[in-house]
Amino acid sequence: MPEGDTVFRTARRLDEALAGHEVTRFDLRVPHVATADLTGATIRGCAARGKHLLLHIGDHTLHSHLRMDGAWFLYRPGERWRHPAFKVRAIVGTTTHEAVGVDIADIELIPTRDEEQIVGHLGPDPLSDDWDAATAAARLSADARSIHVALLDQRNVAGFGNEYAAELLFLRGILPTTPATEVDTAALVDLGARTIRANRERVDRTFTGVNRPGRTTWVYGRANRPCRRCGTLIRRGEQGADPTRERITFWCPSCQR
Repeated sequence: MPEGDTVFRTARRLDEALAGHEVTRFDLRVPHVATADLTGATIRGCAARGKHLLLHIGDHTLHSHLRMDGAWFLYRPGERWRHPAFKVRAIVGTTTHEAVGVDIADIELIPTRDEEQIVGHLGPDPLSDDWDAATAAARLSADARSIHVALLDQRNVAGFGNEYAAELLFLRGILPTTPATEVDTAALVDLGARTIRANRERVDRTFTGVNRPGRTTWVYGRANRPCRRCGTLIRRGEQGADPTRERITFWCPSCQR
C-alpha cells in the first residue's frame, strides 16, 4: 500500500532521473487535463508531501496521489512497459527516461504558485526537512475522534496510512478505538517518525525488524492469526466513515487495551 515512505522513494527516483531535463513527451490520459502539453519545458524536480507527489515542470506542478493502487515507473525511451497501456494515466518523457504513472486515481496540473491550494492543508510530514513533531502531537491531542481515525487524518500528520496506524498503535499498546484525547500523542508521533524514516530506505517496509515475506507486520493483515507476542487471535474491524480500505484496522485485544 502506498504510504508516505513509498511516495518519498518514488519522488526521489523521479527527481534523480528527470530533474534538469527537458520534456520531450507529455501525455495525461485523464479528461480534465488531456489537452495539456508541457513539451519543451524543463523539469525542475520532484518532491513528496505526505502521500502527495509533486512533479515540478516549468512553472507548473503535476500533482498526483497514488491512493491504494497507483505507482510511477521509470523506463528508457522505447523500452517495453510491464503493464497494460489502458492502465496508464500519465507519461512524462525526456531523452533519457520515461516516467509512466499507472492506476493513479488523482492527477492535477496547476501553476506552481497555486500548489498550496492542494497540499497546504496537510499536517507536518515526518519525512520532510521541516518536520514539526510538537505540532503533529498537538493536532492529534485536539482531535475528538478515535486515535486510529485521527492518525489517518492527513491534516493532523501527513504520510501515515492504514498499515502504519495499525502497527504503531500495536507497538504502543493502544486500542484503536481509544479517543485521541486520552493518548500520549507525543510518544506515538515520535515512534511514527522513527519508524517511517527507517522504512523510507526499504523497498519492503517492516515493523517487526524482519524482512521475510509474512513476517513484516505485527497485526496488519493478520486477522484471526495468533499475536506474535501473546498468541491471542488478532481482530479486524472498521473505524470511521472512510469508504476505502483505510477504515479497516487490526489489533490484539490482549496487547492493546
